[in-house]
Amino acid sequence: MTPTGDAATRKPPKRIDAELLKADFPILDERIHGHRLAYLDNAATTQKPQCVLDAMTYFYSTEYSNVHRGLHELSSRATAAYESAREIVCRFLNARATKEIVFVRGTTEAVNLVAHSYGGKNVGSGDEVVITTMEHHSNIVPWQMLCEAKGAHLKVAPIDDAGDIILEDLESLLGPRTRIVAVAHVSNALGTCNPVRTIIEMAHARGIPVLLDGAQAAPRMPVDVQELDCDFYAFSGHKIYGPSGIGVLYGKAQLLESMPPYQGGGEMIRHVTFEKTLYNDIPDRFEAGTPNITGAVGLAVALDYISALGLDAIEAHEGALLAALTEALIDLPGVTIIGTAKERAGLVSFVVDGIHPHDIGTILDHEGVAIRAGHHCAQPTMDRYSVPATARASLGLYNTRGDIDALIAGMHKVREVFL
Repeated sequence: MTPTGDAATRKPPKRIDAELLKADFPILDERIHGHRLAYLDNAATTQKPQCVLDAMTYFYSTEYSNVHRGLHELSSRATAAYESAREIVCRFLNARATKEIVFVRGTTEAVNLVAHSYGGKNVGSGDEVVITTMEHHSNIVPWQMLCEAKGAHLKVAPIDDAGDIILEDLESLLGPRTRIVAVAHVSNALGTCNPVRTIIEMAHARGIPVLLDGAQAAPRMPVDVQELDCDFYAFSGHKIYGPSGIGVLYGKAQLLESMPPYQGGGEMIRHVTFEKTLYNDIPDRFEAGTPNITGAVGLAVALDYISALGLDAIEAHEGALLAALTEALIDLPGVTIIGTAKERAGLVSFVVDGIHPHDIGTILDHEGVAIRAGHHCAQPTMDRYSVPATARASLGLYNTRGDIDALIAGMHKVREVFL
C-alpha cells in the first residue's frame, strides 16, 4: 500500500537493538534450568528495566510520604512525584488534560470502574451493552455483573475464523438501547489488532460511547486518545514495563464529571458530614484512599523509557519478530496457529496435534523458554475455536531472533518427548 498524508512524510522508525536492551533488564540474565532465559510471556506481564527499579527504590528512600494531605516537605515531594506521573501519562496518551487520567490498580479495575460508575448510572432494565467474542474476562465479567444487576442485555459481536471482528454484525447490534461498547484494542488471546477507529465511528454515529481495553496495545504501538476519539481507554503498568498494582483509566472529562464515585474514602471527598458528603473533582473523585504512589512513579519512568525508544520503533521491531515467529511455527509439523488476522500485534497462539498446551509449556520451561499455556482469561475465545487452551508466545521490546530460535529448538524437544 502506498502511504499518503502524514504516513507519506513520517520518518522511518528508529531501530531497536534488542540484544543491547536486554542489559537494561536484570532478570533477563537469569539462567533457567541451565539455559539463558528466553522470556516470551510478555502478554501476561513484562519485565522491568533497571531505571524503573532504581526510581522506585529512590522514591521509597528519599521522597516517600502520603500525597495531597501533608504540609511537610516529604509530603510535598511525594505529591509532586505522583502528579508528575499523571502528567507523563497524559502526554503518553495525548489526553487533553491531566484531570482525564485516573490511577487505578490495572485494566481490570479500570473496566470495573466504568461498568460500576458509568454503567450504574446510565444502564437500566432492557438496555444493552455490546462487547465481542475475543474479550478478556476482565472485559466480560464486569459487564455481565452490571447487566444482571440492572436487567440489561449483554450483546456479543462474533469473530470470523481468522480472528477478525465481523464488523457488519457488530454494527447490527448497535441500537437505541445500546449504552456502551467495550472492545479490546488488541486481543490478548489472538493478537488481532482491531479496527477501533471504525468501531468508534460506528458507535459515535449513534451517540454510543466506547471503552477500549488497551492492555495489549499500549506497550507496543502509539496510542493517541484524541485521534482515536475513544471515550475511555485502559491499560496496566505491569504490561508496559512498569510495576504491578498500578494502571490507568483515561476518560473524557465530560463523562468522568458526570459519573458518581466508584469507592468511598479519603481524598475523593470535598466535605463530609453525617448528613451528606460532597465529592471531589475529577480525577480525585475516583482515587479513594492512599494510592499506589510508588507504582505511579515507576510507571512514569517506564513510559519515559519506551517513549525514548519510540513506540513506532517498538511496533516495527515486534512486527518483524512476529513475522519470523509465525513463519517458523508454521513450518513445524502438526502446528496450527489460532488467530490469523491480517492485522496482528505481538503474539502468536498455537496448538500442536496430539500435545496439550500445558505439556508444551512445561517442556519449553525446561529449555529456558517462558511462554503461556492455557485459556488466557479468554474462555469464550477458546470455545469459538473449539480448543480448551493454546500455547502463546508473546513478544516484547527486548526479544530477539535468538529467543525465537530457542523457542523453535524447544518445540523440537517437545516433539521428541511426546510424539
